[in-house]
Amino acid sequence: MKRAVVIGGGITGLSAMYYLQKLKLEENLDMELVLIEREQELGGKIKTVADDEFIMEVGADSIVARHASVMPLIEDLGIKDRVVYNGTGISYLYANNVLHAIPKDTVFGIPMSREALFSSTLVSEEGKQEALKDFDSINENFTRDSSIGEFLEAFLGKELVENQIAPVLSGVYSGNLHELTLASTLPYLVDYKNKYGSIIKGFEANKEFFQGAANKKFISFDQGMQVLIDAIEEKLEHVRILKGVGTKAVKKNNERYLVELEGGEAIEADFVILATPHQVAQQLLGMTELNAEFDQFLNSSLISVYLGFDIPDNQLPEDGTGFIVSQESDLHCNACTWTSRKWSHTSKNHKLLVRLFYKSSHPSYGVLKNLSEEELVDVAMGDVRKSLGIKEAPLAIEVTGWKNLMPNYHMGHKTAISALELKMEELVPNIKLAGSSYFGVGIGACIQNGSDLAKIIANKLMDVKEK
Repeated sequence: MKRAVVIGGGITGLSAMYYLQKLKLEENLDMELVLIEREQELGGKIKTVADDEFIMEVGADSIVARHASVMPLIEDLGIKDRVVYNGTGISYLYANNVLHAIPKDTVFGIPMSREALFSSTLVSEEGKQEALKDFDSINENFTRDSSIGEFLEAFLGKELVENQIAPVLSGVYSGNLHELTLASTLPYLVDYKNKYGSIIKGFEANKEFFQGAANKKFISFDQGMQVLIDAIEEKLEHVRILKGVGTKAVKKNNERYLVELEGGEAIEADFVILATPHQVAQQLLGMTELNAEFDQFLNSSLISVYLGFDIPDNQLPEDGTGFIVSQESDLHCNACTWTSRKWSHTSKNHKLLVRLFYKSSHPSYGVLKNLSEEELVDVAMGDVRKSLGIKEAPLAIEVTGWKNLMPNYHMGHKTAISALELKMEELVPNIKLAGSSYFGVGIGACIQNGSDLAKIIANKLMDVKEK
């Protein structure tokens, strides 16, 4: 009997194991399955905390609904009736100590029409005129491997990019736009420029798609994201699950691999999936030949602070769902989601729940990372007072820190992955890397990654079976 071991019980590892089990049963594969997670609970960055009033997420609060991998899994798990969709509304940008509405017809702050461009209160008249060069200029040099920051500035101008687009995009992709490629962010922008002669015209031609996607764009569950994790775990009936067990090393052992656990047990495996952050995978493998590639991957850090108040959420600006903070601001946070407005299920009595994000890209993070939880709450309360005028003491608090665990894709990311996979195919062919460190940061991408790896392993077993 062959054995497949998945190390890491986050959404990627769980998805890989779920689809391995499914293929094992469908194809009658002679395969033993083992899932190892060092924490006492599965889920990785996905974890829901609830009290009598509020539902709060330790990590991701939603999934992009349109990703092809998402709804098939949810339907397969039988939890479609528990899906909830985001409330839609205006996103704001906090600049010059004022909340400015990001123009409605924009995507990541990029205007979808001339009207959207000229309706912005974030860009001067000169900046708007500069952005009009997008309609007359030609793309001769930029490809999907180019910097998205350089691309956007070349055609839309520096002011529009710095004041309106960069705060939004940097908030989503956790990085400097000049160090992120179009391929790893919005690859279709190059296609729009080349096909329509203008980025804005490209959005205008595809306006129906983006406006439709804006409604019910994200999904969660009636009791939070934990519903998804629990549903997958419940279905893993043919898997040996080890929780609260750390892994020390993964070593080649003739044609197989030896997974050494911290408790002293060693598990032999024919296939290993490392669904862990890249630095953990590097440590477990301990292969100097791979260090040059592993060392190219970058992570950033994040602190999240939830504050729940005994006041109605309609105290917030009408139709708003949150704000992003401009690069030069008197706030310490990068963004603030008005969670109870965006997700009605997160407050039983429609009280106000907000979530503030503090990223390592912010100049003040160097100080914030060393503060106690109580001190961080004081900082968050200061930001809420300045931006929203809320002075009441919170009745619910949840603080989470993700230190060096937020993947940060840069210009050389794709090349580093390709080189690393080639080396591993030669040195340790049946050990596979998985997760957001490499193949996409969204939950949908992680589910797809797990599913793809399960198929690769199952196909190898079926080839052996046929021979």
